[in-house]
Amino acid sequence: MHSVVQHTAAARVVAPTNARAPLRKSSAKIARPVAPLRRSIVAAAADTEEPGSAAKGMGKNLPAAMDIDAIMDLLPHRYPFLLVDRVVEIETGSYAIGVKNVTINDNFFPGHFPQRPIMPGVLMVEAMAQVGGLVMLEPGEKGQGGTQKEFFFAGIDGVKFRRPVVPGDTLVMKVVLTKLNKRFGIAKMKGQCFVGEELACEAELTLALGA
Repeated sequence: MHSVVQHTAAARVVAPTNARAPLRKSSAKIARPVAPLRRSIVAAAADTEEPGSAAKGMGKNLPAAMDIDAIMDLLPHRYPFLLVDRVVEIETGSYAIGVKNVTINDNFFPGHFPQRPIMPGVLMVEAMAQVGGLVMLEPGEKGQGGTQKEFFFAGIDGVKFRRPVVPGDTLVMKVVLTKLNKRFGIAKMKGQCFVGEELACEAELTLALGA
């Protein structure tokens, strides 16, 4: 019995004390500096051009020879029938160029038409007539709530509608005096409405001045 135990002890292998155990992969992530990476991302974003066109200057206003206050000093029209927002150019007794900004808030769109809002053609003609009235009315005759003189339609000839005018359009109207009978206060004018480069409406207008 003693010899068996002694033999077993002699056969036992003892591992050297300086032997290294096999390394196990650690599941812990190594922290890395991120500040330089963030700076590079910000720099790359700054160098990237924004998509689309530049908005600056895209909605540039047309110059104003007459603003809405000056227009209301001459025209007797008021909401919802004042159809000129601005006058770009005017030479009294000769011509004028006026602007109407068409928006969905205009009171005629809910009924014309609910499913497809279009500015009524007769209102384009009326807007041109109001610009024509500014050509005929003298600024020195302005009064409270419009000039003391009035003007009326006496005739409309050769009216043609070329394209629909819809919310978001800017209607630019040019009205030129072609003939004036001062004795009877009758003026004939050529009117045109444009949306951009496109002709939307044109007509020959006859206006009569009255007191």
